[in-house]
Amino acid sequence: MPESTSFPATYEGVRLLVKHLRGPDGCPWDREQTPESLKHLLLEECYELIEAIEDDDSDKIVEELGDVFLHLALQIQIGTEAGRFSGERVFGGMVDKYVRRHPHVFGDAKMEDVSEAVPRWDALKRQELEGSTKSILDGLPKGMPALSYARAVQDRAARMGFDWEDYRGVVDKVAEELRELNDAESPEERESEMGDLLFSVVNASRWLGAEAETALRLSNRRFYNRFTTMERLCRERDQSFKDLPLDSKEQLWEEAKAIEKG
Repeated sequence: MPESTSFPATYEGVRLLVKHLRGPDGCPWDREQTPESLKHLLLEECYELIEAIEDDDSDKIVEELGDVFLHLALQIQIGTEAGRFSGERVFGGMVDKYVRRHPHVFGDAKMEDVSEAVPRWDALKRQELEGSTKSILDGLPKGMPALSYARAVQDRAARMGFDWEDYRGVVDKVAEELRELNDAESPEERESEMGDLLFSVVNASRWLGAEAETALRLSNRRFYNRFTTMERLCRERDQSFKDLPLDSKEQLWEEAKAIEKG
């Protein structure tokens, strides 16, 4: 088996590594994988990369970028083995698309300000859709996390001119959806109204320039840190967290928040 140093620290090295792993002298597990069997692992690696970026941990970012890239290389190798597509087709298509969508870089178009970038990008995408029945919302994977998908479709609709005139209308819509949720009677109505409320909250975050998915993920992390601190304080004090009255738990919560700030 070749030493790790036999694979150069380049994309070609990664391609050779993946080819070897799936070869006759490679790993039985890697040989058995399919695009379908790997997809949840790829998604997991992407989340780990996002967490590393949010932690601003350079070593972890490097490691997780490698893991994500290995999965991309595996998908290309499996596609190549099956005769479905090649690496050249993947990279060639990517290069063609991004050259085509940057005429201000590779053509005669001019861009004076960065604020022109997104409208230009959208205009080029609309040109590509001309003559088809596709929507400007098509192309967004419906399997995205729901908050991220809501933000993405709202962004696209807004760039087509379908948006509130000001933030006041957004806030009023959130309040309206909250009232409708409160008035809902059946489980089905409550679920529907909860969805509408969440969609409106995502819209509010968009108007504030915040990313709802990121904001909720950070809130989840804060809750985890504070709750585990509460559990730790109880262990140190020989207390049963579960058996404490609610007011004592609330005091612990405030203590955990103070520790977090300190």
